[in-house]
Amino acid sequence: MNSITAMITITILLSIILTTISFWLPQMTPDHEKLSPYECGFDPLGNARLPFSLRFFLIAILFLLFDLEIALLLPLPWGDQLTSPLTTLIWASTILILLTLGLIYEWTQGGLEWAE
Repeated sequence: MNSITAMITITILLSIILTTISFWLPQMTPDHEKLSPYECGFDPLGNARLPFSLRFFLIAILFLLFDLEIALLLPLPWGDQLTSPLTTLIWASTILILLTLGLIYEWTQGGLEWAE
């Protein structure tokens, strides 16, 4: 048995053992305290299904949009090693300019203002 087969066998056995232990160890005795919604140690006040402000979702979408900058600019060090690093610089500058224009637009439209 070679080392790769042994490593795969040990990995599978360890996964199965840990999965079965995780199902046997917890105590499955739900009571009123465990089933009640948690609100920082206080008794829940009112309905837990109140709608959120759309401002939360807007901020989350903006974060995801501008967080893509990291994913798009991450391969830059490898792109500089190409035969034409000027193309990499142009694409990176284009991405940064577009994101900066988007940020300016959101700022002027009031999308980043939390309180009105």
